[in-house]
Amino acid sequence: MSKSRDKEKARVFTRRSLLLAGGQAAVMSVLAGRLYYLQVIQSDEYTMMANDNRMNIRLLAPLRGRILDRFGEEVASNRQNYRVVLIREQTKSVEETLDRLSDLVPVAEADRARVLKETKRKRGFVPIPVMENLTWAEFATINVHVPELPGIQLDVGETRYYPFGPLFAHTVGYVGAVSEKDLQNQEPDPLLELPGFRIGKNGIEKFYDRSLRGTAGTSRVEANAYGRVIRELSRQEGRPGNDLVLTIDAELQKFATTRMGVESAAATILDIHTGDILAMVSVPSFDPNSFTTGISTKEWRGLQGNPKHPLSNKAVAGQYPPGSTFKMMVALAALEAGVISSEYQVYCNGSTKLGRHKFHCWKRGGHGKLKLRQAIEQSCDVYFYDIARKVGIDKIAEMANRFGLGHTLGLDLRGERAGLIPTTDWKRAVRGQRWQVGDTFNAGIGQGFVLSTPLQLAVMTARLANGGKAVTPRLVRQIDPEPVEGEAPDPIDLDMGIGKASLRIVLAGMFDVVNSKRGTGRGSKIKIKGWEMAGKSGTAQVRRISKKERLTGVLKSNERPWKERDHALFVAYAPFDEPRYAVSVIIEHGGSGSRAAAPIARDLLQEALRLDPVRNKTRANFTTKPARKRGRNA
Repeated sequence: MSKSRDKEKARVFTRRSLLLAGGQAAVMSVLAGRLYYLQVIQSDEYTMMANDNRMNIRLLAPLRGRILDRFGEEVASNRQNYRVVLIREQTKSVEETLDRLSDLVPVAEADRARVLKETKRKRGFVPIPVMENLTWAEFATINVHVPELPGIQLDVGETRYYPFGPLFAHTVGYVGAVSEKDLQNQEPDPLLELPGFRIGKNGIEKFYDRSLRGTAGTSRVEANAYGRVIRELSRQEGRPGNDLVLTIDAELQKFATTRMGVESAAATILDIHTGDILAMVSVPSFDPNSFTTGISTKEWRGLQGNPKHPLSNKAVAGQYPPGSTFKMMVALAALEAGVISSEYQVYCNGSTKLGRHKFHCWKRGGHGKLKLRQAIEQSCDVYFYDIARKVGIDKIAEMANRFGLGHTLGLDLRGERAGLIPTTDWKRAVRGQRWQVGDTFNAGIGQGFVLSTPLQLAVMTARLANGGKAVTPRLVRQIDPEPVEGEAPDPIDLDMGIGKASLRIVLAGMFDVVNSKRGTGRGSKIKIKGWEMAGKSGTAQVRRISKKERLTGVLKSNERPWKERDHALFVAYAPFDEPRYAVSVIIEHGGSGSRAAAPIARDLLQEALRLDPVRNKTRANFTTKPARKRGRNA
């Protein structure tokens, strides 16, 4: 009985053993087959994947293109950035290392706090920037003591540099780190993901950012399983960004900025035939170098809190009543509409009535009997009240639009504002009110709803001086190596169809403003023969003058608080016989245009003429090709 049971157990055991062995053999066969498939059939694919894990392709930031003035002077360039980085895994104590570094070169508390924060969220082998833009002396001092600073490494990179500082800040702009908003608004570009990469944030830097940015290079490196770089296998440098040549003359820009002094002001000088902007100044300004590596909170608050708004480009974004500089538009509108002739006379006794309201002339007691040329010369308000009513606001607006007022001019800068030239339809649509004759009176002397920018006033003056050609302003004349699109077209194609006789009488009045005994700007004439200028002063009120103040003369403009003083304006061109340059100047709350703005406009035109290559032999052989060496090619 027991033997049969033993035999039965042996059979069962043997059968199970065979089944188990068979199963093991099957599993081993599957494993062997899989190993053969992976190691033999797909060996090339997995070898490539292993190499991909071992070797990484990393992007290299290209050198940003330079920005040059019209004579090859660098106004935005790149310079070596001496910096200190820290590798946490190579130091026993980050704080101790920072303490030792502070004994050599002061480390700001903000930088110290940032480094300590980044060491907690980054891998130990990832370099963390500690300080940037060190001087050579600081860099050399740290270099000597590097053996005593575990974890500290020195690095040399490139950073954007603006050698003229505040001089070109509003025009050239500045670069800054890429923000989340930039990533959302920009077209996809892997360069934007690079740590520390900077893009244009303002001015020309922003408008032409894509062209200045260049194309990324690549570095092929070998890394271990943790991502640490072991060695660089190969490198292909990227294509540097294009150089840009501006229309601006750095010498004239510097002169204009210095001449404006500490005022809150703006000025624009341009070539009346090509539209090239030779100088565009907005003061006070700021140092764009502060934005390159990150501006401090204290400096940022100081700029934002400044009542003179240094961050604003007043030349293109400042909107002001043009005051009496607008009277040429009223005169041309009336002449071209045929409602007056150059011989039309008005008697000014110091005011004119409209219903029960009295509109005053700036001159108490009046100017007496005047014709158009005299009215421009002496800036008689009563004369322009009269002819504005005759021609009407819509024809005045049409003429102003033709001369560049009331709309943007397509400049190579973002933030350009349109100003405002009102019409009857505009007031009905925006204010829900009918246009009144009193509105026309105010507009006739460049007040009321009328607003303009300094750039627009310069363009208006240029179009007057060049005989009614619709010249367009521009800031960039060349993108290396080709000239920009839109080279100045034939002047014949630009003609706006303004009657030559109408222009002659208006320009003659502007000449008298500066050169006659009764002209409002007679104190600012250019006394160099052949350089005589023609111009027009303007004084724009920022608040209404009460009847008591008008009668008593109490609180004249220069005696009021700064914010309540009138704006001072002046537009001009020179030489009168062969016009070349036009200028507009506005001094915020500067008082009288003839006293505050006219002398500046005169000096700017004189300097532009002095620097003119036609008159200055050292500039006569200038070529527009960008200079590769720093310096003026003249």
